[in-house]
Amino acid sequence: MSTTRKASAVILAGVIFGALIGLALGVIWWRLAPRVQVVVESGQFVDFQPKGFLASDVTFAFLALVAGLLMTIGLATMRREHLVSVLVAAVLSGAIGSLAMWWVGHSLGGVEIEGLAGTQDQVIDGPLVLHMSAMLFVWPIVAAAVVTVLALGDWLSGLRKQEPTSA
Repeated sequence: MSTTRKASAVILAGVIFGALIGLALGVIWWRLAPRVQVVVESGQFVDFQPKGFLASDVTFAFLALVAGLLMTIGLATMRREHLVSVLVAAVLSGAIGSLAMWWVGHSLGGVEIEGLAGTQDQVIDGPLVLHMSAMLFVWPIVAAAVVTVLALGDWLSGLRKQEPTSA
């Protein structure tokens, strides 16, 4: 029984699983990412502690890195004999997954400041925001790096097979 798959099947699997995993990771990012403490006065941001900004971006990047590694290895297992289709599928799944993860986390982590208008200062958890938009590229870059390592390994393996044996 042959396990050869068409390139379109691998790309479709990458897009579907990238979106689904991205949606799930968005919920995980929303639950794990530390929030910035914000002081709100009369419905306006007054003061905040910026330490949480980096932590939420690093959490996003870590989740994207793990997803990029696992998704690309899974896609390469589906079609190892043709790494170009794996590269396309992995980068597409990374782009779609990262955007889905950002959208879900941003939507769930939103805070409506206008509804907090009152006479007293309030300290609340601020909205979940991705401050470094470059974090959206972590998953696709990791995917491309995994395919590059696989291609390099295949190339080196081919070179070893071509070496003449000495007597």
